[in-house]
Amino acid sequence: MPSSFPPGDPAPADGSLPASALTGMPQRPFSVYLHVPFCRVRCGYCDFNTYTLPELADDAAPQGYLRSALAEVEMAGGVLEGAGTPSVSTVFVGGGTPTMLPATSLGALVAAVGERWGLAPGAEVTTEANPDTITPAVAEQLAGAGFTRVSIGMQSAVPHVLRTLDRTHDPARVATAVDAVRAAGLQVSLDLIYGTPGESLEDWRASLDAVVALEPDHVSAYALVVEPGTRLHGQVRRGEVPAPEDDDEADKYELADAVLGAAGYGWYEISNWARSPERRCRHNLAYWQGADWWGVGPGAHSHVGGVRWWNVKHPRAYGDRLAQGLSPAHAREVLDDEERHDERVLLGVRLADGLPVEHLRPTGRQAVAGLVADGLLEGRAAVRGRAVLTLRGRLLADTVVHRLLL
Repeated sequence: MPSSFPPGDPAPADGSLPASALTGMPQRPFSVYLHVPFCRVRCGYCDFNTYTLPELADDAAPQGYLRSALAEVEMAGGVLEGAGTPSVSTVFVGGGTPTMLPATSLGALVAAVGERWGLAPGAEVTTEANPDTITPAVAEQLAGAGFTRVSIGMQSAVPHVLRTLDRTHDPARVATAVDAVRAAGLQVSLDLIYGTPGESLEDWRASLDAVVALEPDHVSAYALVVEPGTRLHGQVRRGEVPAPEDDDEADKYELADAVLGAAGYGWYEISNWARSPERRCRHNLAYWQGADWWGVGPGAHSHVGGVRWWNVKHPRAYGDRLAQGLSPAHAREVLDDEERHDERVLLGVRLADGLPVEHLRPTGRQAVAGLVADGLLEGRAAVRGRAVLTLRGRLLADTVVHRLLL
């Protein structure tokens, strides 16, 4: 089942935000996330807010969802009206499997965002996709609808690893999907998972070699996390499959960095590599840099000016609220100055550009020299006044953040 909500305060029924959150919006980048909560099957490791169609009533299925999502875009426009909202820099359609919807429906969502706020010149517009949902015709339709990137959920090139993850696509479909996306003139990102039970280092190398051979613009590689409540968590708890091991995942991360680096991909965030700075995912950078974004859809999270909120999770509850003219927000939190500082450090230190040392509290600034001595921060960058993780520091990023926040 999807993970539980974080604690929070009641959200206003009309979706309104404090005046302090809206102050200065024109000077801050603004993004939109669109959550499509549908999947053909529920993968055993996934705790995202997703549903298979048999789990849903007709009014919560794709057509009802599209109607409700368009209503939330309109409501969001009303909430932000008068704040001088800038045009949208990035749009990201995630899930779930967004490409379970027709490309025309995805295009309608992007068009609604553009009509309400306007898309900035050169805006990045991404959709996630499973390999078996992408055909040449679909890729052409996505390009015609204004998309600029497709992020393909490859996860692994090894059949037994995909089976453990409950992924249903044929590994050979990845190359076909990449070819279709590239032929349509869109950028390609490939997403990988490492640390799956039963995955050897040789298996992981095979996946990395397969990625490099496909020459995508961008690669994401995430360590498997066994989330409570998932089928995989139950299998690990019952001893049916082994739990991921930290040392194994560290070895696989180092191998990923070496293989991708040798192929010309530079890391720009702990789990992300790009062929050039222009191919970095600008939408995800907006998250890590603390920009504003509105999350549309069941369970979607948003952030504007230090206020975070999250929508009700079930598509029916989401649709019911919007049909009544109410905000779908379940709860929210207003971050104070200390929380915003801590978050800026937590996210900023993950980036290859690092974090300005002057942004740290005095105790954090004093910790930098020790972190350099321990090989966790780069010495030359520290001399220039920036806290930048070494490769070892990336493996121990939580430790680095803890010491910078003491």
